[in-house]
Amino acid sequence: MADPKGFLTTGREVATSRPVEERVKDWNEVYVPGSLLPIISKQAGRCMDCGIPFCHNGCPLGNLIPEWNDYAYREDWTAASERLHATNNFPEFTGRLCPAPCESACVLAINQPAVTIKNVEVSIIDKAWDSGDVTPQPPERLSGKTVAVIGSGPAGLAAAQQLTRAGHTVVVYERADRIGGLLRYGIPEFKMEKSHINRRIEQMRAEGTKFRTETEIGRDITAQTLRKRYDAVVIAAGATISRDLPVPGRELKGIHFAMEYLPLSNKVQEGDLTVSPITAEGKHVVVIGGGDTGADCVGTAHRQGAASVTQLEIMPKPGAERAAHQPWPTFPMLYKVTSAHEEGGERIYSVSTTHFEGDEDGNVQSLHLIEVEFKDGKLEQKAGTERVIPAQLVTLAMGFTGTDQENGLVEQFGLDLDQRGNIARDADFATNVPGVYVAGDAGRGQSLIVWAIAEGRSAAAGVDRHLTGASDLPAPIRPTDRALMA
Repeated sequence: MADPKGFLTTGREVATSRPVEERVKDWNEVYVPGSLLPIISKQAGRCMDCGIPFCHNGCPLGNLIPEWNDYAYREDWTAASERLHATNNFPEFTGRLCPAPCESACVLAINQPAVTIKNVEVSIIDKAWDSGDVTPQPPERLSGKTVAVIGSGPAGLAAAQQLTRAGHTVVVYERADRIGGLLRYGIPEFKMEKSHINRRIEQMRAEGTKFRTETEIGRDITAQTLRKRYDAVVIAAGATISRDLPVPGRELKGIHFAMEYLPLSNKVQEGDLTVSPITAEGKHVVVIGGGDTGADCVGTAHRQGAASVTQLEIMPKPGAERAAHQPWPTFPMLYKVTSAHEEGGERIYSVSTTHFEGDEDGNVQSLHLIEVEFKDGKLEQKAGTERVIPAQLVTLAMGFTGTDQENGLVEQFGLDLDQRGNIARDADFATNVPGVYVAGDAGRGQSLIVWAIAEGRSAAAGVDRHLTGASDLPAPIRPTDRALMA
C-alpha cells in the first residue's frame, strides 16, 4: 500500500488548466505542461489498495491501478510504466481521452472524491516517454504468418501491436492520409496533441508493423484480394456512419456532421490547410448533441472565433450527484463541465429541433426548437414552448449508427451483421468468414477508447490462436461484455 492514511490526509487535486483567454487563442492541450508531477505522487497515495479493487471492474482493460499507484507514490516511474503497459498499449491516449469509468468504480468514491486515476496514468506515461522507458519491443522470431488490419484507430493499432509482438507480419490499412483514425481526425488538438500518436506509430514501425495509408479496402483493394494475400484479417473500421437529423431544412448549406467539421480543423493543425473550409468565425454556431463529440465541436468553434455557441441536448440535464438508480460502482450519468464548456457558450437541455430556416441563397440562418419531456417512456413535445435561435453553422454530433457499408467492405467479405447493424462475431471475435475477425466499434457499436483498446487486444488473442493453435496474448474482455452501468 502506498500511503496508509493518504485517502484521509490528502484531498483530491487534478491537472491545472491554462487560463481560458490564453488557450482559446491556440490549439495546444488545455493543461499547464508539467503541472501534475509536483502533486501526482501524493495523489497516487490516496489509493487505498482495496482488498477488492473495483476500479478493475470499471476498466475493461483490467488496468493494475493499485500497483501503478503504489509505484507512482514511491516515484519509481520505470516500474510504474511497466505495470501500466502490462494491460494498456496506449496509456497516453486513455489518460487524455477516456472518461475514466475506473474512477466511478473507485472504492474511495463511495463517500469521497475518487482517486485521480486518469491523471496518475498520464503522468506515468509522459514521464516514461521523457525518461526513455518506452522502447520498441520487436518479436524474437517471426511466425511466418501474415495479418491485415483494416483501420488504424485504437482498436486496430492495439490489435496490430499485439500481433506484431507475437511474431506475425502485420500490415495496417488506413483510408485516410495519416494513421490514427478518429484519434487523428476526430479528436481536436486541444484534447490530445497528435505528437502522442506520431511517436507510438514510430515505436510500432520499429517493432515491425507496416502501415499503408490512403488505401480503402472495398474500393482500392477488394476483400477477395486481401484474403488471398494474408493468413488473417482484422476489421477495425469503426462505426463511422453519423446519425442524421431528418427534419425540414436539413438540406441547407452550413449544416454538417461533426465528422465533416472536426477533421478539417485538424487538417489545419497538420499544415494541410491554411483555413478550414467549414469555419465558425463570426457565426452563430449550434451544436446538436450533448456528448463528448459535441463538446469537441464547442471547443473548436471557440478557437475559430464564433460569435456565439449553443449546444442542444434532447435528454434532461443530468444531476451533479449520483442518481439513486445509478449506484456505486456503476458509471453514473453526471453533469460534466468539460474544458470546452469552461470556455463559454450556452447549453440547453430537453429540447428537440423541429426545422431549420435559411436565406435566399440556401444558407442556414436559424433553428426552431421545442421543449420535450418523457412521459410513460415516450418523448413528447411541450406545447407552447417553441422558440427560434440564430444558427449560421450547425454541427450534428448525435452519435454513430454503424460501420461504413457503402465502400463494399461488408458485402465483399460476405459478413453477417447483428440486430444492431454491427458486424457479428463469436466468442473469439471471429466473423462468419474463416480467418476474418472484427474488433472495436465495427463489432461493438459506438463506444469508448478504452473499450476499443481492450477489443483490439482480445481480438489479437483470437487471431493468434487461429494462426498458431494457442496464444499467450491477453484477452481482457469478451465480445458480449458491457460497461458497468445500471
